Amino acid sequence: MKENKQSLTAQEQVKQQEFQEEAVVHINSLYNYALHLTMNPDDAHDLVQETYLKAYKFFNSFERGTNCKAWLFKILKNNYINKFRKNAREPGKVDYDLIKDFYHTIKDVQSDTTEAESDFFHSLFHEEVYQALQSLPEEFREVIQLCDIEGFTYEEIANMVESPIGTVRSRLYRGRKLLRAKLEDYANKHGYNTESGE
Repeated sequence: MKENKQSLTAQEQVKQQEFQEEAVVHINSLYNYALHLTMNPDDAHDLVQETYLKAYKFFNSFERGTNCKAWLFKILKNNYINKFRKNAREPGKVDYDLIKDFYHTIKDVQSDTTEAESDFFHSLFHEEVYQALQSLPEEFREVIQLCDIEGFTYEEIANMVESPIGTVRSRLYRGRKLLRAKLEDYANKHGYNTESGE
């Protein structure tokens, strides 16, 4: 492995280091979002890996100082649409020689995750809360996850889901209202006050 490291140019080493610091730190959030989209742990892992490969390839075009997490989520969502929604017959091709060293770095990071982590998103919530969230229509569930769980701004979400900000606000409002109605019994049972206004 040392030989590979030495054969890299100084510029490539800097790129890998910056990518580690800017992008790889978001791997768990990306996996949770991929799992939300695919509903399948294996497909989610594949989608995250494809996202990182594409992001690394185009990392020079990433504007430093902007939200890298939002940039990665957008790439992941586009990959999902291209691969799963359009049922592409042939997987996208990446020049493996260009990214082989980085691929092994990501592979090592992913192999450190446990099986329990594959259900990380599920483990964040009580079963009733998780089921209520999963039962929402996808367009509401997605914006709630991006805003209330991942903490993206309306503008970032609008860019990711390719909808106007007004649509994002409307979906959030309606999704939260639906979720609140579904969780009223849960809230009462666990002592949460549901009488306050929205």
